[in-house]
Formats: sequence, C-alpha cells, structure tokens
Amino acid sequence: MHGPRLAHDQIGSGPRLTMVHGFTQTSRCWGPFSEALAHRHELLTVDAPGHGRSSHISAALPEAAALTVATGGRGAYLGYSMGARICLAAALDHPREVTRLVLVSGSPGIADPAERNARREADEVLADSIVEVETFIDRWLMQPLFAGLDPGRAERKARLENTPEGLRSSLRMCGAGAQEPLWGRLSELSIPVLLVTGSDDPKYCSLAEEMVAGIGTNASLAVIPGAGHTVHLEKPRETAGAVLEFLAR
Repeated sequence: MHGPRLAHDQIGSGPRLTMVHGFTQTSRCWGPFSEALAHRHELLTVDAPGHGRSSHISAALPEAAALTVATGGRGAYLGYSMGARICLAAALDHPREVTRLVLVSGSPGIADPAERNARREADEVLADSIVEVETFIDRWLMQPLFAGLDPGRAERKARLENTPEGLRSSLRMCGAGAQEPLWGRLSELSIPVLLVTGSDDPKYCSLAEEMVAGIGTNASLAVIPGAGHTVHLEKPRETAGAVLEFLAR
C-alpha cells in the first residue's frame, strides 16, 4: 500500500499486529496489555485520525481504514471501540491486507437510521463542547461506561496529547453516528475473527454475540470476567492471553 501514513510507534518482535485505539486515546494508551503482546509480536500502534500526532488528519471511517492499512501493511489488526470500527472497515475494504482481526468492545455501527441520526446529532453537540482538552477528558472518563477503569490505568497523560480540533473532527467524521453501518457486510469476512468483551459490559457482549452470528464459523468470542468496556486496560493480562491464544492458532 502506498500513500499517506498515520503517526505510529513500534515495539516488540515477531509477526506484526497493527493496533488502533479508541476515541480520546493515542498510540501510547495500551499500557500493560501491549507489553504482554510485545513478547510475541511486533506491535505497530497508530495514532488514529484526529488523535495524538495524527490530530491534523481529518478522515471519515473508510478513509481512516485506508490510512490504517497503508500504515500497518499486511498482517493482523486489533482495534478497541472506535479503533475496532476502523479495523473492521479495514478488513472489509482491504481484505488482502488484513489476515486476522481482533475487535475489542467493538460494533459495526448503528443499524437503525433514527437511532443513528440521533447519535450524529448528539456527537455534534458533544463536539461543540470540546474547548479545552483536560476538562473534556476528565468529563469523558466520568461516564458510566468507564466505571470499572481504575484512574491509574486510564492513560490520562497520553490522552492530554490530543487537541480540541482533532477530537471534534474525529467525532464529526468518524463517530458512530456518522458511520454507515457494516452489519450487512459481516458475512464477507473470511479471515479468523476474535471479538473480546468484558462480562460487565452487557451492551457490547450482546453486540459481540450478534456479530459472531453475522460473521459465521470463522468468528469466536472471548468474554473476560470482571471487566467492563475498557476490558484491555482493566484486565490486561487476561485480555492479552485471549488475544495471544487466538493469534497462535
């Protein structure tokens, strides 16, 4: 793949695993989870469009997927939340480049048009509210979705590397409300797919079960006990174990 690249870091050695973080995070927000993976894999962790050193890049989901693949090249891909939606789009739009796929607390988008439009309007309001990064990050992490995340594992310092302009752009262009849903394309995936959720995140556990059914027998689900939406930060050792076992099959 040729063309523009996203800012990224590389650690570890072995088969390459390209990783894409969630909204408000950066390539440096993987913590002990990535350290466990780096013992067996070369990790290429990207700054998604609108984030970190890629804050100046604005991209809708298909363009974000293309940029990610142009940066990571052929290999396995792992995404968390927003990053999972980007990696799913990458696997569907660039099937020759993505050999295995891990989706952590991810979804294919919002299927219902009315619900999607409501989310798009809510994201627009939220984007307008981002004036100062530190204040917004603290407000973002106070959501019930992150109730199980210990503040010491939230990677707050790395999140503060983001800019208001970049985060606003990401919400408006790559948010779940702006995304065309990918539910109808799940059966196109012929590669091995692992979906990872925390047992304390019932909404995403249900979504993951639906996704496994939509993908087929090449998909499997790992539910990590005692973890919520940020399962890889709350239970890094257990989540890394599930991912490493999947990649080694």
